[in-house]
Amino acid sequence: MSPKNDPLAIALFSEIAMSEQLIHARLSKVLPKGMEVSHFSVLNHLTHVGGERSPAQLARLFHVTKGAMTNTLSKLEAAGYIHIRPDWDDARRKFVQISAAGVQARDNAVVAIAPVFDDVISRLGPEKVKAALPFLRDLRRNLETGD
Repeated sequence: MSPKNDPLAIALFSEIAMSEQLIHARLSKVLPKGMEVSHFSVLNHLTHVGGERSPAQLARLFHVTKGAMTNTLSKLEAAGYIHIRPDWDDARRKFVQISAAGVQARDNAVVAIAPVFDDVISRLGPEKVKAALPFLRDLRRNLETGD
């Protein structure tokens, strides 16, 4: 059977798509006022990697257009959560770094979303979540290389 007619593949991707929509909706309700899920995602990434990233690197990482990333970064910069500076060697490029206020905003967001994650993990059980992670990581890796 071809993949487009495979009920297993359709069921898998339907469940993942619906889960993503539900996660997004639940997080949007509890994130601090004015913060979007995309803002949290960028701040969380910058917190973990340390140092600077270019907008193009961030767009590739999050699988969004450069325009969409520029929009997100503009909002984060206006809120004081990131610093954007020109590349001193190539004026066409820019670099993004999280600010102290951005780290604090990310930490506040983590506190706000923790009950959502805690609730889901307690209802599913930590062992079930741990068992699902290898599959989900493998799926993500296959999707990333499948372009």
